[in-house]
Amino acid sequence: MDIRELKRIKWPRQLLEIPQLPERLWIRGTLPVERTKFLAVVGSRAMTHYGQEACEKLITGLTGYPISIISGLALGVDACAHKAALAAGLHTIAIPGSGLDDSVIGPRTNLGLAKEILKAGGALISEQEPMHKPWLKEFPSRNRLMVGMSNAVLIVEAGQKSGTLITARLASEYNRDLLCIPHRIGDPHAFGPHLFIRLGAALVTEPLHILEALGIPPRDNASHGGVPTDLEGAELEIWDMLAEPKTRDEILRAGSAGAGELLTSLVALELRGLAKEEFGTWHRL
Repeated sequence: MDIRELKRIKWPRQLLEIPQLPERLWIRGTLPVERTKFLAVVGSRAMTHYGQEACEKLITGLTGYPISIISGLALGVDACAHKAALAAGLHTIAIPGSGLDDSVIGPRTNLGLAKEILKAGGALISEQEPMHKPWLKEFPSRNRLMVGMSNAVLIVEAGQKSGTLITARLASEYNRDLLCIPHRIGDPHAFGPHLFIRLGAALVTEPLHILEALGIPPRDNASHGGVPTDLEGAELEIWDMLAEPKTRDEILRAGSAGAGELLTSLVALELRGLAKEEFGTWHRL
């Protein structure tokens, strides 16, 4: 277990801009390469199915871009964001409310996730001493590090009494772009996102909106000859089929794989922002 002090010269530049700088930072793992943009993803611990789908879809659509996903290793949205980043091959940083020793990282159910982050080349960061146990009152302080390190903050869900509202306020104080996912009218998890959208936060419904906020130009697959380099198997077969728009039934009839594999691959292409269904037919994006 390699817990070491992160020298200030190695801190993300934007963290040095905030008031109340941490006295020290501890790190396990590896920071991303230079010029990587940082997206903090926050939201409710009691995440809904809609919130999970939206979080996964948006982060999956960032595959291949120089982006690191920052979150707090908590249950709900935090864990979803880290897992989606790992699945998409993105760098991810967890900032727990504890020290970084395995014996104190919490929640204990996410210790395995912390190890997966390290195995994938990500990082765990904390201002607490390595053996420091988490205290609820210290979590807002942890959140200032998440926001301070980020270039933009994405709110997935936040109820009326959610601690995520404090994180959103910090984003405003630190002059970070605040991005919010819209919800159904009347959904209690929509309180935070809808409030901040009314106050001027950016509404996010697709990965392109996040890229715009981070100042990253989107790839134009068509202008580069078309085929994403990491497609294989049924995904590549479907991509080739979609040279012309097709219905789902046409894809299932023409595909060489089984229906289950084809449907799974079709959803994977959609989650990555490579295909979309409109008016009953599927198209490349």
